Amino acid sequence: MGVVIPLKDRSNPSANLKPLLDLTDADMRQVNRIITERARSDVETVPELARHLIESGGKRLRPMLAIASAKLCKYTGQDHVTTGAAIEFLHTATLLHDDVVDESDTRRGKKTARLIWGNQASVLVGDFLLGQSFLMLVDAGSLHVLKILSQAASTIAEGEVMQLIAANNTATTEDDYLSIINAKTATLFSAATESGATLSGRVAEERAALRSYGKNLGLAFQLVDDALDYSGNSKDLGKAVGDDFREGKITLPVILAFRRGDSTERAFWNRTIGQRKIKDGDLEHAMALMGQHNALEATFERARAYGAVAHDALAIFDDGLEKKAMLDVIAFCIERRH
Repeated sequence: MGVVIPLKDRSNPSANLKPLLDLTDADMRQVNRIITERARSDVETVPELARHLIESGGKRLRPMLAIASAKLCKYTGQDHVTTGAAIEFLHTATLLHDDVVDESDTRRGKKTARLIWGNQASVLVGDFLLGQSFLMLVDAGSLHVLKILSQAASTIAEGEVMQLIAANNTATTEDDYLSIINAKTATLFSAATESGATLSGRVAEERAALRSYGKNLGLAFQLVDDALDYSGNSKDLGKAVGDDFREGKITLPVILAFRRGDSTERAFWNRTIGQRKIKDGDLEHAMALMGQHNALEATFERARAYGAVAHDALAIFDDGLEKKAMLDVIAFCIERRH
């Protein structure tokens, strides 16, 4: 029997994020200061483009999880702050690259950097942020943490290539999809939470537990993200509903609707996703097919299952504010609207 994740306020999922925000508030103010300082450059376009995304309203969930993990493991130094800033720079770099690869027009309700400054500048500033991230990790002085996040950066890039290969391919399986989101999303969640335990010098069992927590939380997060693209609200999402559909992305709702549909329905998916020949009304029809085959609810159900695994991973730690905040954020990730 799986763990039931307590959802305190379904009407306001952000209430489940508040304990993590409160726990990390002082440290995140330092993280934000470092981010502002490290985004400076004598090359005018670099800070302008970097600030465009850094200040666009992201949750900064990954650095918060790194800080919370360090606190859970009773870390008493200051390197968790520098590590948190490095993780956010690494994440921001991947977003810049991701938008170029996906040819995305909006991110968090704003025009993407590539639309304003162009693809070349976006890629190069992403590279700048990646370099700054590793410089900060060197400053933090933990070779083990540097290795964890270097491996994460490599795996994320592999995930981007995997997604590129799978794009428009309706033969993509659920296992293929899970490999992609594990590489693209869960890897950085996992690296963030493992880094907190590593800085604290905790035993291998606890590092493994936090690595598992981060990985499964990241999988749940991305599954919900992909379901919201077909079921969310444009105002909440900060982008148009159906962007994944228009970009030909193969996500779990599409995979399930395709597999569960008949030959006529599969022909529809092959035309719209496979060949990118989209007509008026196709998005609405796609959403109707997902409803007919329970594809969105099945996606949310899988997210809840990964959330239960993340919940179990923290069982070896003593109860306290830190553990409570990290458990509550599972509910936030599953019940969020954006």
